[in-house]
Amino acid sequence: MTILHYIEHWAGQTPDKTYLVAPEPNEQVSFSELQDYVSAISRQLDALGAPQGAHVATLMDNGKWTGLLFLAIMASGRVVVPLNAISGDSQLEYVLDHSDANVLFASAGHLARGRKISEASEREIRVIPTCPDQGPEWPGEPAPAQGYQPPVPTPDDNALLIYTSGTTGKPKGVMLTQQNVIGGGLNTVEAHCLSKEDRGLCVLPLYHINAEIVTMVAPLISGGSVVVPHRFSASQFWDLLMDHQCTWFSVVPTIVAYLLEKAETDPVEVRDNPRLAQLRFGRSASSALPPEAHKAFEERFGIALIETMGLSETAAQILSNPLPPFEFKYGSPGIAYRNEVKVVLEDGRDAPAGEPGELHVRGDNVLKGYYKNPEATASALTADGWFATGDLGYQDEEGFFYITGRLKELIIKGGENIAPREIDEALLKHPAVLEAAAFGVPDKNYGQEVMACVVLKEGKQAQPEELRETAARELGQYKAPKALHVVQWLPKGPSGKVQRLKIPDMLSELSAGPGAMANGA
Repeated sequence: MTILHYIEHWAGQTPDKTYLVAPEPNEQVSFSELQDYVSAISRQLDALGAPQGAHVATLMDNGKWTGLLFLAIMASGRVVVPLNAISGDSQLEYVLDHSDANVLFASAGHLARGRKISEASEREIRVIPTCPDQGPEWPGEPAPAQGYQPPVPTPDDNALLIYTSGTTGKPKGVMLTQQNVIGGGLNTVEAHCLSKEDRGLCVLPLYHINAEIVTMVAPLISGGSVVVPHRFSASQFWDLLMDHQCTWFSVVPTIVAYLLEKAETDPVEVRDNPRLAQLRFGRSASSALPPEAHKAFEERFGIALIETMGLSETAAQILSNPLPPFEFKYGSPGIAYRNEVKVVLEDGRDAPAGEPGELHVRGDNVLKGYYKNPEATASALTADGWFATGDLGYQDEEGFFYITGRLKELIIKGGENIAPREIDEALLKHPAVLEAAAFGVPDKNYGQEVMACVVLKEGKQAQPEELRETAARELGQYKAPKALHVVQWLPKGPSGKVQRLKIPDMLSELSAGPGAMANGA
């Protein structure tokens, strides 16, 4: 149950078999080469002052070396900390500082930001320029190789520290052990019947739990292979599958929408294409897949699309629909594989079939805890190992789960978790803003889109676009509200807490009354 175990196993069993394909530099890495990379990277980390157990961060675009570093850091007994490249600088500064990483690998497009956020920390952080294709610019002389033995991690050792947004606004560090990471990969292998003959396509960023566990770790466990292009491209997606003979791929609902949209203007022959004869299925995760989009994809392309569900805290997949020819259900992320999933009522009882409650998960894939946050760990994990997901749903008589909402007010845009409070805090930095409340609304491309309302201080003026730019500077364009409304009041409960879920209805009522809304964009 360690990353190193599987690398050594396949390097011994099938040393020359390709594990990783990097299309842009047209390079491949075999299992034996992967084992050599682990040793070489481990030596260099020792020389950088990052021994076994050290936290090592990455701020990189996808590529050969992004994948190698992700696996090698864990395999050599360190903890990898992938930084979310679409986050704003202030959030990255917090995460890097909180993570206790003392080495940061940054690719060219993120190097300036990497140095900036490193300088904001009180401790010294070594920033290593790293090309996703050619590798790191190691400082000084190469570390000695003769007789070097990399550290050997145990299943209980920490392996991956990934930060996820919560309702408090401050990201929480999800600490996953070697066993957790392998457990999540095994869930994927079992649900999708992956073997050493399978080859996956990884188009999601490697700072995302889906890409990390589903498309990197699962093929490592099964002895298969993975294709890692720099990024998703709707115009290149099908060519990549054909050129590299991929048997499966993993996407999010946003990508499903992009592929369908692209097919309208630039039709590509996918259905019954002999160059795609090896393609078994695609999978969708990270946010709910609208049944209409699911059906449209399968009808347009003739490819089975398997809806699944996973979380950072569970090392990705917890639920999946079965593969054809077995029964699946539109609108459901499926049934549990390897881990246990149940629905719990407010009073703590297990919910009967059809009755909604909160989803709880237990298994070897469930997080060890939240890093340096014992309160959050205690509130999320029960004494007997159940993790409270914060997702509301129910289970039908046949065991299929359905998600009806979120217990917490998290916004999920394109598979990325966005905490409303962090948007509130960014808007409140504008001198004219008295109150701010962000919320999510359904979006056909992203699953959800970010919106916000603000109440201005008496006598102060500010235009919605000006306020939106304030949020974008703090958080980045991705998290900035798509639309922003200036209102006179916000809906609140008896305790004075803003009730975000009532804001859309409030806006509808205000727009129906003349002069009720101050202005909006």
